[in-house]
Amino acid sequence: SAHGRPAVLLSVAKKPYTNTLELVELIRRYVADKSAVLGPLGLKLALTDDQTIPTRRAISVMESNALLGLALVLATCWVFLGTRVSVLVALGIPFSLAGGFAVLHAVGSTLNISVLLGVVIVLGMLVDDAVVVVEAIYYRVQRGAKVLAASLDALRETAAPITTAVLTTIAAFMPLMLLPGIVGKFMFVIPFVVTVTLAISLVEAFWMLPTHLTVMQLDLSRPSRLQRMRHRFTHLLRVRYSRALLVVMRWPKAFAALIVLTFAAALASVAGGLVRMEFFAFDPIRVFYVNVDMPASAPIESTLARVEQVERAVRARLQAGEARALTALAGIKFTDTEPLYGDPYGQLVVSLEPRGVAGREVGEIVQALRKDIESLPGQGKLSFTVLAGGPPVAKPVRVRVRNDDPVALRAAADAVLEIVRAVPGTKDVTDDDVPGRPELRLRLDPDAIRASGLNPGLVARILRLHVDGEIVTEMRDQGEKVQVRVRAAPRSAGDLARLLDDQVSLPAGGSSTTLGSLVRAQTGIGKGVIKHYNLRRSITIESDLERQRIDTVTANNAIRAGWEKAKGRHPATSLDFSGELDDIQESLDAMPVLFLLGVGLIYLILAAQFRSYWQPAMILVTVPLAFTGVVFGLLASGNPLSLYTMYGVIALTGIAVNAAIVLIDAANARRRARMSVLHAAVYAARRRVVPIIITSTTTIAGLFSLAVGLGGHSLIWGPMAASIVWGIGFSTVLTLFAMPLLYWGLMPEHRSRRGGATPYNADPSPPTDR
Repeated sequence: SAHGRPAVLLSVAKKPYTNTLELVELIRRYVADKSAVLGPLGLKLALTDDQTIPTRRAISVMESNALLGLALVLATCWVFLGTRVSVLVALGIPFSLAGGFAVLHAVGSTLNISVLLGVVIVLGMLVDDAVVVVEAIYYRVQRGAKVLAASLDALRETAAPITTAVLTTIAAFMPLMLLPGIVGKFMFVIPFVVTVTLAISLVEAFWMLPTHLTVMQLDLSRPSRLQRMRHRFTHLLRVRYSRALLVVMRWPKAFAALIVLTFAAALASVAGGLVRMEFFAFDPIRVFYVNVDMPASAPIESTLARVEQVERAVRARLQAGEARALTALAGIKFTDTEPLYGDPYGQLVVSLEPRGVAGREVGEIVQALRKDIESLPGQGKLSFTVLAGGPPVAKPVRVRVRNDDPVALRAAADAVLEIVRAVPGTKDVTDDDVPGRPELRLRLDPDAIRASGLNPGLVARILRLHVDGEIVTEMRDQGEKVQVRVRAAPRSAGDLARLLDDQVSLPAGGSSTTLGSLVRAQTGIGKGVIKHYNLRRSITIESDLERQRIDTVTANNAIRAGWEKAKGRHPATSLDFSGELDDIQESLDAMPVLFLLGVGLIYLILAAQFRSYWQPAMILVTVPLAFTGVVFGLLASGNPLSLYTMYGVIALTGIAVNAAIVLIDAANARRRARMSVLHAAVYAARRRVVPIIITSTTTIAGLFSLAVGLGGHSLIWGPMAASIVWGIGFSTVLTLFAMPLLYWGLMPEHRSRRGGATPYNADPSPPTDR
């Protein structure tokens, strides 16, 4: 029923690659057209739930954050490079995105939230290669070079490190396409978008951008007042950084110890449980169910009456403007995985309006309703089901109890139910061992049958004629074979017991007896469902969790520990843990392998670039530095460590090394110019500090809005963006000091082959940007 009137519920599901928003608009128009026709007949057609509302909101959140990210990227470029140059750099963003969308269209992908997330992630990275190129050109033009010569010289200097940096980022993202399970399918398109758009951005950085600057005839010989301020700012930044770096160089052991202690503190925070773990953290859908499980013998009318009672109680406790529609169902119950059918099943579907500024979250509403609704007087068991966005996953706790003996199986299931309910933070604990209908069990009485002169086969045939009937002949109708079955008149459930009063004629004369005198009758409740798992009978126990109190892995480990104490009383019973834990374990098992694969690819790319074994390993030190930033970011923001946050950490592997690549490449170039290791490290860091800060800041700017929720908060994507922002910020700061220190400490001094080392052991002149 709906709005207190009898109703028929139609659930609409879309075909693959169908535009959901367009489909709903078609349904709305259909409802409006048909309502005009059905109104005079006393009928009403209404759309009770519309799940495109959260879809539109999620797309709006991603679009808003993407626009804000683009604005922040442009602002960052303007601060360092000026208006005209920043606009030319920003042209690479629509060019790369247009190419990426063209490839997505060619492979049949649609525009969805995951694609938009990939766009937001890559937004700040698309200008990184262009920023390094344009900064190198800008640097030379500022010192008097012609723009064409400056462009060619800048490309010779930056082509190799930029290509390596982009390839390492792609190498970190590409293995994520191999992530198995439902999480991998859900997020496959994100690394695909990042990979394609980054590859296209190289074309813009190496060919289009230098051409634009040359045609524009970039001239900095007569800078404006604002331009002079910008030059003084970047020069001051280099000088201040150089002085701070020299302080670090004077106390190398103390600074190295500080880095190690910081990383150890991050590991201790994760191991000690300070970082909350919530492997599947989703944005809730504005719909929840109140489940009604009536006794097995309850007719569907009683189930509907109970659901309508629950509807009145829920409606009275909801705040004004919260409910979109309340729909009472009987004979069906929707679950996380499948619908259940039967007269004892009922459900109240509560569809909520979009949340206002001061509105309540779905979890808050359910928590406020739970105590009053679950204690309502009346038959049946009441429970709640809260839906969530993201990929569909099973319950956090799902334990299959397996035993071939039905009695022992039920006893073991009761023991597991007690264990699950005793775990702090579990809620809505249920099992699928539902009772069936009342049944009449008949067993032949051999002694009574023998005394009556009948035979057991004849009595069994009489019983079969009452229940199933007997095929007496076959005929054909329009070419189809039709069986003719003879059976007794059907009886209602209430008259079933009168079956035993039916008369049965005896062979001796006209005497007769009753059917009940020939059988042994017993009444009982049958099984509503019999399930097997791996060839053994099973009962599945499920539970939701209060995510703020306990996570999935901890809850399942607590249940395992409780079963270890109780399994001695149930020797033939085994447990199988699945549910959300299956999805978690599949992804967790694959992530270390994919992480090592990404690191291995990055190492191979760096080794090919630097022709060294030690320098790639040195650059990969930025990975634990980035992880440290992620952990401190989670602690500061209170976000949970989810699979999507870990996904961001793996992606961060390729991003974090970019600053170290351009820094080490510059140091090697100065070594080839016969500088000492110390001076090469210091001057390379001084030269590269501005492009490193620009590229890191643009990447952070592209994700900053999503990370802090400026354009709308997302429980799935917000923590992932925040993890990348904190990781890049932390690793960039540490890289600017740790890389020169490592380079100085690990790279040996080499003399020139032409003889005579000319190290820059002293430099009486003031530091310059070398």
